[in-house]
Amino acid sequence: MSKLAPVISISHGGGPMPILGDPSHEALVSSLKTRVPQLLKLGTDQQPRVIVLVTAHWSTDTVTISNAEKHELLYDYYGFPPAAYELKYDAPGSPEVAELVKEALDQESVKCRMDGKRGWDHGVFVPMTLINPAADIPIIQLSVLSSESPAAHFALGRALYKLREKNIAIIGSGFASMHNLRLLFTPTIRSKEFKELNEKWSARVTDAVSTEDVEERGKKLEGWRQWDGAYEMHPRDGAEHFLPLIVCAGAGGEGKGKAWSDEFLGLKMWSYYWE
Repeated sequence: MSKLAPVISISHGGGPMPILGDPSHEALVSSLKTRVPQLLKLGTDQQPRVIVLVTAHWSTDTVTISNAEKHELLYDYYGFPPAAYELKYDAPGSPEVAELVKEALDQESVKCRMDGKRGWDHGVFVPMTLINPAADIPIIQLSVLSSESPAAHFALGRALYKLREKNIAIIGSGFASMHNLRLLFTPTIRSKEFKELNEKWSARVTDAVSTEDVEERGKKLEGWRQWDGAYEMHPRDGAEHFLPLIVCAGAGGEGKGKAWSDEFLGLKMWSYYWE
């Protein structure tokens, strides 16, 4: 069996705050700077040739693949200090690998299109600045679907699986454990009741991700909106930060996904990976 590049579903934090030194992001930043580079084997002859990054901040009606040789940055956040709009991340794109991504999706009848104009959003450049500051690995940015269909996102992940055999890593950039901006900075999330609900929710997510059989894993994730806490963690029509994990769960293939958690605002934010 050939060696597979890893699949990692990361918790990317809030806007540019991980880079700007926000204290509440300390644990997340530590994992992005240390744990993720280790999983990617950065700095070794085994590091990925390219990273395909599925971002929560690009929702489209058709899976869209960034395919320019170079992408500008899209500062898709508001109300931050001037430094947040001066950030740079100069990693290249790869039209060649974008074609490989499209071929992989075409082979599995996953409808897709190319986009050479859209900049990399903060779901890409903020975590990647911390993960790989050298910016020497090309990145292909991939959208999630506005339909929010779990089956479609799992199928997308299944289609991406074979790219791992070509030493192309898959990263899902979102906030799977919780992304509800109406609650995030309110006293509600610090209540005992909410923390218990969040823990119950995360246990259900981790159970699905840890399922070894890929078909069974997909079936479990198809029903995620019925799980206790689903709408409190990801409001109606606001699943975009959970969807990259579903893509990663499909790309993980057979075998048990692994997990770690980072403390954020008193909650455990879980990230998941397959090697």
